Amino acid sequence: MNRFRQTDLDDDWVSLEDMEAAEDRDDADLWFLPGPPEEEPDFLPPGPQPEAKESEIVDAWRAAEAGQAAQLAHVAARLGILDERLRRGPAGWRQRLALIEASELSWLTQDRIGLDRLSLYMALRISTATNDAQALYRMGWTVRRLAGGPGPVGTPGVADLETFLDRRDRPGQGESLKDTKAPIRMQELEDREAFESRAASWLAMMRQAVDLHPVTRACMGFHLWHVAELSPIDDPLEAAVTAARVAVSDLASSLNRPGAIFAPIAMGGGGGFRAIGDPAARLSRWLNAMESAVFAGLRRLEEIETWNEAAAEVMAPLSGKTPPMLRELFTSWPLVSAQMAEKLTGAHRATVQRNIDWMEERDLVREITGQGRYRMWRIVETRAAESRSVVGKHDGILADDLFGML
Repeated sequence: MNRFRQTDLDDDWVSLEDMEAAEDRDDADLWFLPGPPEEEPDFLPPGPQPEAKESEIVDAWRAAEAGQAAQLAHVAARLGILDERLRRGPAGWRQRLALIEASELSWLTQDRIGLDRLSLYMALRISTATNDAQALYRMGWTVRRLAGGPGPVGTPGVADLETFLDRRDRPGQGESLKDTKAPIRMQELEDREAFESRAASWLAMMRQAVDLHPVTRACMGFHLWHVAELSPIDDPLEAAVTAARVAVSDLASSLNRPGAIFAPIAMGGGGGFRAIGDPAARLSRWLNAMESAVFAGLRRLEEIETWNEAAAEVMAPLSGKTPPMLRELFTSWPLVSAQMAEKLTGAHRATVQRNIDWMEERDLVREITGQGRYRMWRIVETRAAESRSVVGKHDGILADDLFGML
């Protein structure tokens, strides 16, 4: 030990280092005192985040479209095939597809309206319970908007969207939200901001995306619909119907030969409507669902066309106006009842029932209800229709080859 090392002493000749060590030991023994302050977790909600600019939103969808260009072209080609097929067929084909699409959409909105009830409602306005009547009213609106009428954004202006949805803020025009037939969930928006201003913001975004393909623009419009608060958050029906019409807005329309009025989406499953992920993921699901739906629609038309040719040949010996009217009725409606046929053809009930029984005996139609009353029939797909079906015939064939076949 160095004897010449300097040591600090207090007045009592006690080493300062020994005193500090003793104080540390005393502090360690004071276990009941609070410890040093620690940083507490922040339980407060995050502050307001800056909203994305409209240009940034549209740019994100442009980038998503660029990444899905090949699949988008594939879907657009299939829509063109569907459009050409509908132009060659009768108006009943479009109504048939509209009924099927509306029935599929009813499962998305939890209304769950089958083709039988929807067909009876559209033809005869038959409904049962109150809740069922409200759901049928919504699905009837869906069928009418998918089967015809003015488009949602054909001409710039809010009035187009108001006319398409048949909604007005002004009294005495359009549907009244207090009407007993109007959906209950629509009344939730009555006391909120005027519909006109909300629709204007949505249309402004759609006009900024005018350079996008209509299929992409329809997907973007669907996902921005509830951001603009145009419908209740749990009701995607209006958004889905509007998007289905926007997706085919670039197809040339003709009063003499109308083609595809809407793009089927729900017929390909509900995955296309999932609002999860970035624009690229949403657009990918949208395109997958639309491609499956178009294939399903083309197969339905193949079945109808083949059945109509076979039925015309089998029913050639029959005389009168009722057989050809029944044949046209079965091509326009997925399901037909005797009461529907009586009203839509104008023939007597006994004549209608006799012809339907004759068609059933020759395997042209099949009764599906399995009961004595309120029976309904549908067409029977023949083996020729199965061999000519779109899925089996056109799998692996390019879109250019399909155009050549048609």
